Amino acid sequence: MTATPTTRRGTAAGLVTSAHPGPAVAVATIAALLAADAGLPAGTAVVVTAAVFTGHLTIGWVNDLVDAPRDRASGRTDKPLATGRVGAGPVAAAVAVAGLACVVLSFAAGWRSGVVHLLLGIGSGQAYNLGLKRTALSWLPYAVTFGTLPAVASLARDAPAWPPWWMLAAGAALGVGAHVVNALPDLADDLRTGVRGLPHRLGEPTARPLAAGLLVAASLVAALGPAGTPPAWVWVVLVVVGALAAFTLAGHGRGPFRAAIAIALLDVVLLVAAG
Repeated sequence: MTATPTTRRGTAAGLVTSAHPGPAVAVATIAALLAADAGLPAGTAVVVTAAVFTGHLTIGWVNDLVDAPRDRASGRTDKPLATGRVGAGPVAAAVAVAGLACVVLSFAAGWRSGVVHLLLGIGSGQAYNLGLKRTALSWLPYAVTFGTLPAVASLARDAPAWPPWWMLAAGAALGVGAHVVNALPDLADDLRTGVRGLPHRLGEPTARPLAAGLLVAASLVAALGPAGTPPAWVWVVLVVVGALAAFTLAGHGRGPFRAAIAIALLDVVLLVAAG
């Protein structure tokens, strides 16, 4: 049967939704800011940003492919694969295209940056999709992926170098906090379908304050890690971070995760200013 324009539009819309576009754009934006902070030439900065973006598209698509049976069992109407708005074939093809682009772009930024991004960044994300999300180590891929993101930029310089420890620590704390926050709305459905990651084992009464604490800790490390006395505006940013973290304690649904993304962007502002 020949696909109609309406069918093609529906498939395209389903592909976009299945890619988890919000987080992918947010992480790519963080990568772009880190690339600017690293002093990369414009062309290299674009390559790094595109590599991160395409890599996170593959993570989103593989996540939905693996979770499709669970999403159907949970009645997830926001998941195109679960509702049949898009088939597994088009999503798998999209993974292949984006994955190839990610590999080419990653190594175009330099082999050191490429290896770190592909093995530690994207590899950790896919390890989460393929099994670690069901274990007590569900936090580890987030710590590694976000913790090494500053290195993807700094290792793409003409004189490659690892970023300072506090950048890596801030990224790791931010990643784990975002993981816990993102899991909170789905704890009950996940437990019914056999997922018992760290947030599920802790339970919401413990996991929610842990997430807020990690998000604040990431911001404090980003603000206070650099040498010297922070300027006044940094304290203003920390106040805003505190308010967003408080929302993660009281908010419901996907709102706390959006607050975590906002904190991530503020943390990058702190890192760029420190650089």
